[in-house]
Amino acid sequence: YPLLNEKEIRQRHDGVEELAEDYQGRQELRARLRGVQDLERLAGRIVSGSAHGRDLVAAKDSLCLLGPLKEKLKEHRSQSVISVREKLRELPQVVDLVGKALVDDPPATVKEGGVIRLGYHAELDELRALRQNAKDWIARFEGSERKRTGINSLKVRYNRVFGYYIEVTKSQLKSVPPDYIRKQTLVNGERYITPELKEYEAKVLNSEQEIVKLELSLFGEVREKVASYYGEMRETSQALATLDVLIALAEAAASHHLVRPRVDSDLAISIREGRHPVVEAAVGRGAFVPNDCSVEPDSRQILMLTGPNMAGKSTYMRQVALIVILAQMGSFVPAAEARIGLVDRIFTRIGAADYLARGESTFMVEMRETAHILRHATARSLILLDEVGRGTSTFDGISIAWSVAEYLHESAHRPRTLFATHYHELTDLALTNERVKNFNFAVKEWKGEVIFLRTLVEGAASRSYGIHVGHLAGLPPSVVERAKEILRNLEGGELDEKGRPRLARGRGGEEPAQMGLFSAVERRLSEELKKLDVSIMTPVEALNILNALVEQAKEEKE
Repeated sequence: YPLLNEKEIRQRHDGVEELAEDYQGRQELRARLRGVQDLERLAGRIVSGSAHGRDLVAAKDSLCLLGPLKEKLKEHRSQSVISVREKLRELPQVVDLVGKALVDDPPATVKEGGVIRLGYHAELDELRALRQNAKDWIARFEGSERKRTGINSLKVRYNRVFGYYIEVTKSQLKSVPPDYIRKQTLVNGERYITPELKEYEAKVLNSEQEIVKLELSLFGEVREKVASYYGEMRETSQALATLDVLIALAEAAASHHLVRPRVDSDLAISIREGRHPVVEAAVGRGAFVPNDCSVEPDSRQILMLTGPNMAGKSTYMRQVALIVILAQMGSFVPAAEARIGLVDRIFTRIGAADYLARGESTFMVEMRETAHILRHATARSLILLDEVGRGTSTFDGISIAWSVAEYLHESAHRPRTLFATHYHELTDLALTNERVKNFNFAVKEWKGEVIFLRTLVEGAASRSYGIHVGHLAGLPPSVVERAKEILRNLEGGELDEKGRPRLARGRGGEEPAQMGLFSAVERRLSEELKKLDVSIMTPVEALNILNALVEQAKEEKE
């Protein structure tokens, strides 16, 4: 997880750097960790009383691997790795107890039997022997009774109704001793029992239940003793998890060309040739276009990002956020160089979603999120705003987005902000707000096609190329061509007889369309002013022309 303490962040970076530079050592540590089970989960099951024999054996086997692992960690000098080694507890008491009490490969549940190791408990061993040697005992008993009674045809048999019994034929009944108890008379003989035989029968028949009962009791005792070491096991599991993460971050740094960032208490974020790690993995390192980012509260507080749809604005903002998170969690980052002024929170207003259960529209959700950002952002916050105001009418949306940008600019905290928008009017904020800087993602038009260069350049974009994106998305050609006609007329400021912006003719009537921020009257006056050459005018001529333009504007407004 990301940290806010510079010292702790540096220690993590030290550990990642040391492991990244030691390929052989890193691979050996990975191999040793593969045999270690999830000790924290196992410890939780043990202390809650839900662990089975396999859980205890897995915990014991994992603890047995810690000795060699600790020896290997002695080779490392970074404080984060040393801290891991110091927190590892081998717990020989647990290893010894489980090793003596439980078999190496216990069944899935204790009730299946066979969990407790032979030799651990004398009574259990006796019961098991009784169960396993029942046939031998019966054979010995039968032989001894034949010898004692002189009845050579005497047999000891078993059925589910009577259990074990002695069967004697009629011709031998006179030799039956007085201690035999008659149970059943047959046509050809008699069936008897003896106290000794019934006692043994009771032992044999009850041995299974007794074994299960005793094993459950013994296993519970072992589990309870192991549970008393829960604190040490949990600390060990957390240390192992930290080591696992450090190794994974080192592997990522070495495999994906990541660099060690500099994290300090300054408020500047400076990234050279930053990359989005997930997108880069999808498209390939050579295909991804890296971009710089420099944002700080004194002169570049708000980066106003414009450019076509699909040019890379949202990816760029997410990329910056990911680099900040990676840097503060102790990871190396996908960039040529990065300096990160500590960030306490990353606020985002990205995407579109509604909450139907609460009766909130997409725009209401957007406004709630924006309000939350404005109330809680601090000087150390990083704010990502993507298309604020797009969920309502153009004028309302521009007004809200403009006001939000001004609010952030005038805030005493001056939070670092990336502000992506298709409202190109917002780029005028840079004219009156010194800490707002315009950037756009460059495109190239070639043979009627739009090529996305994915490169961030200084300055404002002039177009969004939304119709081109619609074409790429598969809109019918007739829809695309019609959209181009309408766009040309809207951009030309042509008005109909009612003073409304004229749409392309011949498609089922003319409807008023949503206009830009500035009216056609204002655009015409602007064109008239551009034609004037004040260098050849006298003051009186200039005043007369200005007065004429004012009167013209008043008439057209009426």
